[in-house]
Amino acid sequence: MKTIRKLLHNRIMTALIVSSLALVYLNGCGFSDETKKVVFTTGFSDDEIFRIEDSVCSIQEIMVYLINTQNGYESTFGAEIWDTQTSDGTVAQQLKESILAKVAQIKAMNLLANDMEIVLEDSEIETARKAAQAYYDTLSEEDIEAMCGVTLEDITRIYSEYALADKLYDYIIRDINPEISDDEARTITVEQIFLKTYDLDASGEKVPYTDTAKNTVYLKAKSIKNQLVEGTSFEELMSEYNEAEESTISFGKGEMEEAYETAAFNLGTDEISDVVEVADGYVIIKCVTTFNREETEYNKVRIVAERKREVFGQQYDAFVDTLTKELNEELWDSITVTSDENVTTNSLWNVYNEYFGE
Repeated sequence: MKTIRKLLHNRIMTALIVSSLALVYLNGCGFSDETKKVVFTTGFSDDEIFRIEDSVCSIQEIMVYLINTQNGYESTFGAEIWDTQTSDGTVAQQLKESILAKVAQIKAMNLLANDMEIVLEDSEIETARKAAQAYYDTLSEEDIEAMCGVTLEDITRIYSEYALADKLYDYIIRDINPEISDDEARTITVEQIFLKTYDLDASGEKVPYTDTAKNTVYLKAKSIKNQLVEGTSFEELMSEYNEAEESTISFGKGEMEEAYETAAFNLGTDEISDVVEVADGYVIIKCVTTFNREETEYNKVRIVAERKREVFGQQYDAFVDTLTKELNEELWDSITVTSDENVTTNSLWNVYNEYFGE
């Protein structure tokens, strides 16, 4: 079974590596600024974080998601990652928002499943119970306390709701299996010499060069191009001048900005472009290969997955726009990302996948 967890987690992990966290893999869910009909209220019980219609999320559920995700990232990046500043606040703040949106989406997907009369079979419910018992048995007293006294029933509900969200997703995209041609998914590999036309301010934001400074960079790029024409090796100049994080990149159509993509896809193997102006600078591109079979096959899978998400998103977004959401702002604000060496649980989704499959 394709898991919604995998789709969400992969997007969040990618964002975390660049010191930020994506809120969710679809646009119209959670409690983002664009979500309609959000109501802040004080009419909650002590442990209720939010409601979507009559579906309630408890603080125990939120803490299970939060602590498992937090510990998973800390094992790779260390506890200091949470104090890292981004343009949208600290990584800890972004983690909280991503978890809120993630859980809200699962709750909304369960409401949609109920609306479409999609339910778990008895065998699936039993699998959720067994998985919950297997995970709960791994918890220490410190883990349970950190997750606000989470119970076996709470874990069973989390697994059951995820399984139903998976089932809903698979049902909606069941007939979407487009044929993707080699040309549509064609991935090329290039080398680049990139010269930037911006600086970073104290907060890490890009500050464009003045026109005079930008022209100086352009003249430098033209000089590099002239050296290439005279026979200097691309690799030698790339090693000396390239200011991009990567020197060699592979990409398909629609993945780079238009000017870059047009220049690159018009090159033959070993051909070198002229100086190309892009959003953040100037670049000279050398085509390594006009067709990367391995990357093209991977790109086909990515395109199919993206189209399935688009089909699902259309139906999901229309449904979510009809729902009323209520957030217990006071309780939500009281939750903090705090490292505790005695709280180590991070296997929630590993156990889920053992029982429900990837």
